[in-house]
Amino acid sequence: MRATYTKRLGLFRNPAVQHELERLDPIRDNQRMVHLLSAYEFPFDITRALELALFHTYASPRVSGLLARTGEFERHGQKRYDDTSRLISEFLESGYDSEKGMRAITHMNQIHNHYKIDNADFLFVLATFVFYPIDWLRQYGWRKLTVAEEQAFFYFFREVGRRMNLRDLPDTLEEFRAVTDAYENRYFRFTESNRKIADATVRIVQGWFPRLLHPVVQPAFSALINDKLRLAFGYQKPPGWFTGLISASLWIRKWPLRWITFKPYPALIENSSFRYYPDGPPDIEAVGPEHLVKRQPEN
Repeated sequence: MRATYTKRLGLFRNPAVQHELERLDPIRDNQRMVHLLSAYEFPFDITRALELALFHTYASPRVSGLLARTGEFERHGQKRYDDTSRLISEFLESGYDSEKGMRAITHMNQIHNHYKIDNADFLFVLATFVFYPIDWLRQYGWRKLTVAEEQAFFYFFREVGRRMNLRDLPDTLEEFRAVTDAYENRYFRFTESNRKIADATVRIVQGWFPRLLHPVVQPAFSALINDKLRLAFGYQKPPGWFTGLISASLWIRKWPLRWITFKPYPALIENSSFRYYPDGPPDIEAVGPEHLVKRQPEN
């Protein structure tokens, strides 16, 4: 039975989490390691990193073009965000070999099967889920991931990729970086579909804040991405003072987080909120485009 941990004095991190991580093997124990990292060590940061990972994928016309054709992002943006979050959160929390984790991946595969998606596009999207948490935590996390923890993310998502029936999955992190770089060099360029889906995502996030803050959301996204992505979206680089303010804010917040955390401990689906589903987390098989969910066979 897996150990669960509580905060010290209701506020301070429990060092036992990190001690367990240090004992685990990234090949054998990657499911447990990813659970500890996403539920205890970095719940806020990993969520933000995966949001940016999805944003990154819209710089590929092959990805954004499909999303633009479905119209799901423009018509049901918050629902699509929450549906994606619900499925990914399930196998991060429960593991890909758990009953719930397998159901989440199976349901995701059933939705994807209704669209023609190339293996290279799947690999590219999968790679962003590996590298964005690693790179975000290296820059903004209250600590960097260890080499073993970085490897755990790679092995974890490679196993998810296998359960998605993907081909040509790389054997190492370095190979995955090379595959991703080659894909981006080949396909990244500005298109109207890139801009359309990026803007739709910005509107989703604007809905999370008071109207007074809406004008800063798009510049904040632009400050957190690189020049290659800004070019693919047709976004301007914000002024240096604004980019510096965003970076400084994220850099400063990490220092108190070395000792304290304000997130639930552990942060789980059951204590998370889904804006489109105010009554609580939806069932795994209930998420997805309505016209596809209705076609799913009943349990």
